[in-house]
This record gives sequence, C-alpha cells and structure tokens, in this order.
Amino acid sequence: MKTNYHTHTTFCDGKNSAQEMAQAAFEKKFDIIGFSSHSMYPFAGDCHIAPREFHKYVNTIRSLAQEYSGRMQILCGFEAEYMPGLTVPRMSDYAEFKPDYLIGAVHYIITENGTFSVDASTESVRDGIQKYFKGNAKEAVCTYFALQREMLQKGDFTIWAHPDVIRKRNSTLHFFDETDSWYRSELVATANCAKHADVIAEINTGAIARGAMDSLYPSNDFLSILHASGVPITINSDAHNAQDIDCAFDRATFAAKQAGYTEMMFLDAGFVKSQKL
Repeated sequence: MKTNYHTHTTFCDGKNSAQEMAQAAFEKKFDIIGFSSHSMYPFAGDCHIAPREFHKYVNTIRSLAQEYSGRMQILCGFEAEYMPGLTVPRMSDYAEFKPDYLIGAVHYIITENGTFSVDASTESVRDGIQKYFKGNAKEAVCTYFALQREMLQKGDFTIWAHPDVIRKRNSTLHFFDETDSWYRSELVATANCAKHADVIAEINTGAIARGAMDSLYPSNDFLSILHASGVPITINSDAHNAQDIDCAFDRATFAAKQAGYTEMMFLDAGFVKSQKL
C-alpha cells in the first residue's frame, strides 16, 4: 500500500489545486491519498483554510473521491492546529464536516507576551526566541514540547504531525544541542504521552522537500524513542506541491526500519490498519 495523509492544496498554503494533487498521486501509483488542509477552526490564520471555505473544501474532496473510486481511495481530513484557549484538534469540534481523520499539529509557541511559529523562516524563529524568551532557547524548546503534550492529552485525532518541527531551523541557527540530556528527557516524556493518547506519529518528509533541512521529522533518535515507547508510525510527505507528494519515502522507510519498526499504519476508509514495512 502506498499512502499519504498529509497533503495541502490551494485551499490553504499549498501550491496546487486538490484536482492537481489527486492526479499527481494517481500518476505516482498511490493506493490512498488523504487531504489535510491547515485548520484552526472556528478561526483562521495566515495559512489556514477560512471557515467560509470548509464546506467547499469537503465537497471538493468528496467529489474527487467519487471520481477516482475503484482506482485510488481519497480521504478528507484536516491538519488541525492546537492553540490553547482557541482551538483543539478534536473530532467533535469538526463533526459538522464528517472528516475521515484529523492530524493534530503544534506550529506556534504561545507565551504571555505573544506568539510565534516554529515552522516559519529562520529569521522569524531567531527573533521569536529572542523577543519572547530573551534568547533562552532551552526554555523555548521545553515550552514547545509542553504544548505538544497538552495537545496529546486534550485532543482527539488520529495522526500526530511532525513531532519535532522545532528542529526545522536548528541546523542553521544551532540554538540548542539535540544530544543534551534535557532534550532527550523532553522527547521521552512526549513519546510516553503519545503512547497514552493512542495516536499514530508521522514520519514527515516535508523539510527535505522544501529544502529546510536534509532530515526527517522525527529525528532518528526521536524515532527510536517512539519505537521504544510503542508509538505506531505512518509515512507522510506534508506535500505543498504536486511534485513532492512522495518525496523521500525511501529514506523514511529506511529510517523506520533502522529504529526497529517492522510495520506501519494506514487508514482504509478511515479505519486504522497495519502493513509490513
């Protein structure tokens, strides 16, 4: 089974239409493709689908599912943002739209003085750490993982997005050492929380596709910790354009096997199943 559940289109910050992404997936011989527009329902940010577009988005994906029926399965989901006090990735909050699944995601570090995205440009991440944490990168990273654990405890979603996206600009900024014991402690605590939340962690190839870093989310070390904690995995591209819809899947599969995984999960008509790697 060739699958991907993390796919963006022009409904949010993707570069291609849903129709173009579906055609690319079919040409690359996917068995199942899931769409996952950025959402912070009932609100909207710069890259999130506007609430007024939700029904159009769902109808478009459902129409494509009918078009490709018998040839490729198409699922409709959302990459649902976690922002305390505003929005939680919870199926009951999206019940009106009847999604096949939700991807839970933390992109923003929230402080008393303001908010910034860890998935933004190098300059924005550097400035955010300086402005909101007075340059204390350890505190920023720990706050990020604390938010991840909050989401895992409060949310109700199927797939956990890019578990350590905080690393995205670290290869350039070097604002923390990924081998430090405190950082490993954060990974272990978060992996344990993910196990209790009964979610699937994605191996996300998006940073490679967009040239942010030559590495997967999660890192090899984090992936090994997730395996030791009993957290299942799937492979997603986080594609924002058609050409990247299966970017670096071979690397992701190899990393999963190196970490000790012998199977990965997939969603078949919204039901979780497993297949051998």
